[in-house]
Amino acid sequence: MYLIYIRNTRYYRMMTSKEIRNKFLEFFESKNHTIVPSAPMVVKGDPTLMFTNAGMNQFKDWFLGNTPIKYPRVADTQKCLRVSGKHNDLEEVGHDTYHHTMFEMLGNWSFGDYFKKEAIAWAWELLTEVYKLDKDRLYVTIFEGNPEEGVDLDREAEQCWLEHVSADRIILGNKKDNFWEMGETGPCGPCSEIHIDLRDEEERKQISGKELVNKGHHLVIEIWNLVFIQYNRKANGQLELLPNKHVDTGMGFERLVMAVNGNKSNYEGDIFQTLIGKISEISGVKYGVSEQVNIAMRVISDHIRAISFSIADGQLPSNVKAGYVIRRILRRAVRYGYTFLGLNTPFLCRLVPTLVEVMGYAYPELEKQQTLIEKVIKEEEEAFLRTLEKGIKLLESVMQKSKDTKVISGKDAFVLYDTYGFPIDLSELIAKENGYTIDIDKFEEELGKQKERARNAAAVEEGDWIEVSPFTSCEFVGYDTLECDVKLMKYRTVKTKGKELYQLVFDKSPFYAESGGQAGDSGIIKAETGEVINILNTIKENNLNIHMADRIPVDKDVLFHASVDSQKREETAANHTATHLLHYALRSVLGTHIEQKGSSVGPNSFRFDFSHFEKISEEHLREVEKLVNKLIRQDVHREEYRDLPIDQAREMGAMALFGEKYGDKVRVIKYGDSVELCGGTHATSTGRIGAFKIVSESAVAAGVRRIEAITGRHVESAVYFLEDQLKSIRQLLGNAPDAIKGLMKVLTENETQKKALQEVALERVQSLKKTLIEESQEINGIRLFSVRGAFVPDIIKNVAFELHKEFENAALVGAILNGDKPSLVLMYTDDLVKGGADASKDIKEACKLIQGGGGGQKFLATAGGKNGEAINEAYNLLIDKVTKQ
Repeated sequence: MYLIYIRNTRYYRMMTSKEIRNKFLEFFESKNHTIVPSAPMVVKGDPTLMFTNAGMNQFKDWFLGNTPIKYPRVADTQKCLRVSGKHNDLEEVGHDTYHHTMFEMLGNWSFGDYFKKEAIAWAWELLTEVYKLDKDRLYVTIFEGNPEEGVDLDREAEQCWLEHVSADRIILGNKKDNFWEMGETGPCGPCSEIHIDLRDEEERKQISGKELVNKGHHLVIEIWNLVFIQYNRKANGQLELLPNKHVDTGMGFERLVMAVNGNKSNYEGDIFQTLIGKISEISGVKYGVSEQVNIAMRVISDHIRAISFSIADGQLPSNVKAGYVIRRILRRAVRYGYTFLGLNTPFLCRLVPTLVEVMGYAYPELEKQQTLIEKVIKEEEEAFLRTLEKGIKLLESVMQKSKDTKVISGKDAFVLYDTYGFPIDLSELIAKENGYTIDIDKFEEELGKQKERARNAAAVEEGDWIEVSPFTSCEFVGYDTLECDVKLMKYRTVKTKGKELYQLVFDKSPFYAESGGQAGDSGIIKAETGEVINILNTIKENNLNIHMADRIPVDKDVLFHASVDSQKREETAANHTATHLLHYALRSVLGTHIEQKGSSVGPNSFRFDFSHFEKISEEHLREVEKLVNKLIRQDVHREEYRDLPIDQAREMGAMALFGEKYGDKVRVIKYGDSVELCGGTHATSTGRIGAFKIVSESAVAAGVRRIEAITGRHVESAVYFLEDQLKSIRQLLGNAPDAIKGLMKVLTENETQKKALQEVALERVQSLKKTLIEESQEINGIRLFSVRGAFVPDIIKNVAFELHKEFENAALVGAILNGDKPSLVLMYTDDLVKGGADASKDIKEACKLIQGGGGGQKFLATAGGKNGEAINEAYNLLIDKVTKQ
């Protein structure tokens, strides 16, 4: 039972998140929209994005014209993540009541169908008639125009809004707030935002909500953005009208829940309140006791969603790209729990069951991947808690170094942050508690340099697409042929790291574009004129097959003959098929809990990541390897099903991967009992793989293992390498027919000789000890043992240990010269050490004379150097040190 609240003295039952989400989808379904599932939050196949950061991302290809539009009207709820780049909200999350990392975006789209009139009317109807929002609290914005770009005030949107609201509720917005752009280039257009004033009546009487729209007030906020896509932004900045107009709307779900229920914070919604309740239970701290506690709990309740959804979609925490973003979010949550809630053991992993409870019904991947999510998070927490402990010790040493000024240099703070992953705000907190400050300006300077280096490394300058012929899409024919005649449709120049390359798009192509973990094809295109151009790689961007070339054809209107590098393709295809066989073998040997978590397939080798919670034994690895090779020898022929309805594919038992988005029609690849959804290239039969060999098995993250393997001629090369090594070992063993027995014989003989040498060394120690005792002198009440000459340094050390145990008020000085390499040994008995003697300190002074370094403990220290001529001078200095004790 959810809460009851009073609105204008009437009682209302608060709507749950589930009810609000369902009402949105039901409303647009009634308006003839096709309801589609959320795309994965982790983006694949789009180099411009790491994460889905808006509801429109999954329809980007439709807007760009790279993929045919499947439905004219669409609605969905999309899981999104905004923490980096243009939409960097991370540092604000938790400190205010409305920013989030992971959030849900409710949206409806029109692709060349309805436009402003319907979009505005339906938005108003849903908000005021279905959700019953108070019309008196709503304001709308429209684009004021931009004369410099030749764009007038959006009169069309204004007239549509006047049918629903009075003119005083329509606010003109500038380009920043009311003109939406996909990126620096591409589809764009004016937008109309709907804002709500959630302040109390007394506050509303003092100042109108209209004056606070887009002014940063936390209770006068945007809840829905209606984007009217009618222009295309070119690389030179100019706008051109699109032939078809589209609608793209986005409504923040968490803000909508707050508005519908009359709350003052997104975190008052049922999803967050349930999570915060669990955090309070784990920590023993109540929400509301202090603002620091409140912030910490808001941060954690937000971040656990982002972390869990990312892992469920296949993105594990790591030190690079998207993985680094997730690790950063996770560590921020751990730090807030550690600092403000006293949580110094893993706690985020304990929140996962609660998250599954409140969001699993809408996103079943959470429940399916729950065990993996918990294990990955726990391992990451344990690692970062160790980092915090180490960082605190390092910070203490930095403070000791800065004790005179009480100011920690920004450079030292940056090293802690960059090298050791120690958060700067935690450094500031600890420094403040100890009476220190940090030079933040210098820290920011170092951080700025790092960001600039990263920007320069990743900078890509793209020119406009130049169209040679009218273009609709590029047909991939590479499943059936490795060469065909093609026409150049469009091209552009790309500059990165000072190098200029060219991107070519054809009407059709035999080149496989890099996707699904499989490397892209390379090869050549040959013009009718005889001109040959190298295709260096083939990539996929926004569902468009792009061919990377070293130059642009001179004559662009002629026919070209495209040829794929057949050896590279054949070996890559064999490796891709081997991943399917490996997946099947792992499930057969280890169990059906095994699921693919990623792969990287090239011509020379491949790696395969999968869910499993322990190291695989050598016996099981051998069993897996044998099963794969057995399937190869059986020469199982490929069964391929193209454009199969996805439900039919699932009935066949085809395995789908979490984190991948599939259409209504899919491609199924089947080798016997191995059945998978896959768009990659494959061997016509398993026999074409030749042979399979596992090279290594290792851990990638908690609950995720990785196998690296080779096939075909690369297995031959590996076998030849091992054979050559074995031959060399046999030769070293006198051409022994059995290398193992020969090696065992050598090891036994070596052990026997080692024991004999130890006995000899012991005898030498005893002999030298006896000599030193006999020749020792007493100087100033100290018994002095001294030794000079060519000795093994370890023997002198062993003698020193023996004398240290047997004598009091004694010291040993050793000066050894082996060839031109000098070394020193100094020993004091414990009573001399108690009196102030320090062998480590004294030997460090003496080793400067032999141009070396050394150290040790107060009772025994050693040193080595490179100036043998000064050995006697160093010896005399140590004698002088001993006699003055």
